[in-house]
Amino acid sequence: MKLALKIMFVIFLIWMSIGIYLVNQEHQKAQIVMGLGVFYFSFLFMPFFIYYRYRDGKYKKYILNDEKLVNAFKNMGKD
Repeated sequence: MKLALKIMFVIFLIWMSIGIYLVNQEHQKAQIVMGLGVFYFSFLFMPFFIYYRYRDGKYKKYILNDEKLVNAFKNMGKD
């Protein structure tokens, strides 16, 4: 999966580079290429990346619950 993410990111970089080139050349399809690149990044690459990063429950250390809040407020007074 890590290799697939790297390949997808390289595709995105190449896609956007071509889009920037076309914008500089004032090609009539340049805005469409750039828009599809943003669409690809937003709806294909980012969800895949987010799933890859948080699939093993790594996100749980960032969730605030009552116990963490109480400990945080107790530790604030000790500084």
